[in-house]
Amino acid sequence: MKILVLNCGSSSVKYKLIDTSDDKVMAEGGVEKIGLPDGFLKYKLADGSKAIRELGLVDHKGAVKAVLDILTDPELGCIRSYSEIDAVGHRVVHGAEKFSKSVLLTDEVLQQIRDCYDLAPLHNPANVTGIEAVEEILPGIKQVGVFDTAFHQTMPAKSYMYALPYRFYKEDGVRRYGFHGTSHRYVSARVCEILGVDIATQKIITCHVGNGGSITAVLYGKSVDTSMGLTPTEGLMMGTRVGDVDPGALTYLMKKHNLSADDLQKIINKESGVLGVSGISSDMREIESADKAGNESAHLALEMYEQRIIKYIGAYAAEMGGVDIIVFTGGVGENQTGLRANVCRPLGFMGVTLDEPLNAVTRGTETVISTETSKVKVVVVPTDEELMIARDTEAIVNAL
Repeated sequence: MKILVLNCGSSSVKYKLIDTSDDKVMAEGGVEKIGLPDGFLKYKLADGSKAIRELGLVDHKGAVKAVLDILTDPELGCIRSYSEIDAVGHRVVHGAEKFSKSVLLTDEVLQQIRDCYDLAPLHNPANVTGIEAVEEILPGIKQVGVFDTAFHQTMPAKSYMYALPYRFYKEDGVRRYGFHGTSHRYVSARVCEILGVDIATQKIITCHVGNGGSITAVLYGKSVDTSMGLTPTEGLMMGTRVGDVDPGALTYLMKKHNLSADDLQKIINKESGVLGVSGISSDMREIESADKAGNESAHLALEMYEQRIIKYIGAYAAEMGGVDIIVFTGGVGENQTGLRANVCRPLGFMGVTLDEPLNAVTRGTETVISTETSKVKVVVVPTDEELMIARDTEAIVNAL
């Protein structure tokens, strides 16, 4: 089955066309700067090189049409017509408590996604716009929604509740939902395949570490705790997001600097994290380079970033009564060898022994980077959320 996987953001549409018969990626790329006069389509050619096609001013429907056109282009495409696409799978950011698994997209489901707009005002409207664009261009095609929050719906109340007045949960849905669920689900299952163990017997900590980051405790195949909360702002220090912070500090700053709620949102989402502390960049590669050059603020940002990963791993190991496997994934987790080493060394007390030479050369490949005698297996597993979405889409469509 040929599945088109779409990730529709407010100003971008990323895509992959996947043949699920062999999990082959037939084409991939994305439209950027939607709504601006310099919008463009970036795509990968058959030889692996990348190219750009200028689009100018397009909306989401125009972006989806541009994706379909490049897929069917006589010279650059990989299919002859739209009819070769069997179904479309969409990443949907927030499903609240409404969705604990991927679902066929119907009018009723779309309304439930709209009901979550206030929980994900930047993401869910864009997701729905992309779904509606596909329906306009490919009327009648089966579409499936795969939710970032779904995997974490197995968390117990003690993990997802905040110690706020209970009415805010009952009336407003304020609780920890967690994100990156599709990634955490994929890598926790994949690492067990790599190691030849049954996920139903394993205590796993998955570290999705990138510009955005979250850590999840996966107990016997189910998410029991995760670092992101009501929004993707809670938890780890991230590229531009603040992560865990005393809420009293935020109200203090609001009063002291006469900040509005929108001002504060911008600070905690766009101006904080690694960028805010270092004053240099949100890119960990640039931070590592600056640290090696002796920049003190970069060094501090790197230490803070690593310390928070260590803290969550330790907390989740305690919560599960131990840990069998630690997984690193995401752009930073898969490629920043120094960060992985700095995170793992302090974990020796709980049985983590890193194979330092192997870790130092492993980038973006499935690799066990702990020693053979390590009590805890440490593994790098590149995430593949698109493949997970394609598989879910195929299963749901085939079951109809």
